[in-house]
Amino acid sequence: MRFILGLLSAVLGALAGWSALAALVVMLAGPDRDGGIAMGAFFDIGPIGGVVGLIAGVWLFVRFGLVRNAAPSPATETPSAAPRPATRLSFPFAATVLLITAILGWWGWYELIRSPNLSHGFMTLAIEFRLPAGMTLPDNEQDVQIVVEEAQGYANAMLPANWRAHDGDRKAIIASASLMYKTRHRAVSLTLPGLPTQSWPIDLPSDPDPTPGFSPWRVASEPSPAKIEMHFRLSADR
Repeated sequence: MRFILGLLSAVLGALAGWSALAALVVMLAGPDRDGGIAMGAFFDIGPIGGVVGLIAGVWLFVRFGLVRNAAPSPATETPSAAPRPATRLSFPFAATVLLITAILGWWGWYELIRSPNLSHGFMTLAIEFRLPAGMTLPDNEQDVQIVVEEAQGYANAMLPANWRAHDGDRKAIIASASLMYKTRHRAVSLTLPGLPTQSWPIDLPSDPDPTPGFSPWRVASEPSPAKIEMHFRLSADR
């Protein structure tokens, strides 16, 4: 039992140090659009915090997880009495470690069963923008900036080869992006040359199902003279 509790304490310390240092780096650096800072913080800098946390977990186990037994009184000592162990496990420390382990285990299981690989597969958000009548599209796709925001993450939407489209006499833009997070906060923004950036909320639950079709057309959340409209559809691998 001592070995198991010491191992759990070390593992919990490593996890805490790893994630805390990575989160601190991301918080100080601020959100980035492609997730490179978060990846670097987790895989390159996080292990340093993991080593420190592992050492701290072992130290906490030795310092607080083991307590010394009270010395026996002379009246109770007998020559034939077996020597008592010098230390024993601390019940409050053991209960705390086991409780934290149970919570993390439940959370990991909960996220596993909700992961895209066990439900719908990878989710693709198809986005279409419809420009007002008479408004033209840029000739270069580099002039079209479409950003999908999920929680604190940002991703640039992909433009296919046929990204220049039309709906009757109105020009349109076709794009797509992959959803990577479970969150209720999602939005998409569009930036075109000579126009202010416009943003639309994506009304989906935190763990969405595929949508049967495109949502209704809607204008940007902030009024703009451009009156560009957007609608979306969510599909899955399975």
